[in-house]
Amino acid sequence: MIIIDTHIIVWSALKPDNLSKNAINAIKKSNETDGIIVSNISLWEIAMLINKNRLEINVSYLKFIELVKSANNYTYQCINPQIADMSVNFSPEINADPADRIICATSIYKNIPLVTADKNLLKSTLVKTIW
Repeated sequence: MIIIDTHIIVWSALKPDNLSKNAINAIKKSNETDGIIVSNISLWEIAMLINKNRLEINVSYLKFIELVKSANNYTYQCINPQIADMSVNFSPEINADPADRIICATSIYKNIPLVTADKNLLKSTLVKTIW
């Protein structure tokens, strides 16, 4: 089982060539076994990217999410009190982006690695990453 960062959801669906071999292998293995965790904050981030025309797709946001979900063994993880608490108490090692902090906290809370290409998160010693 893995958790994936928002950009990994998008790249996996629309730009798979952007993914590293390690990321592809982790996604494939998790899709075939115990699944992939998606933080609910990623759903919001994707909606914002589409709303701000930073992500252009030929279907509605809801259809895009439906297609992505149907193609993968995704499980959505809500932000619970423990994840919220952890996300606001990270040291500056985790950047100030609220979504990144929630995704990292989810990874730590669930004790599963985070698939990300985010250089800041890859350098962190707080969260186990795959890239």
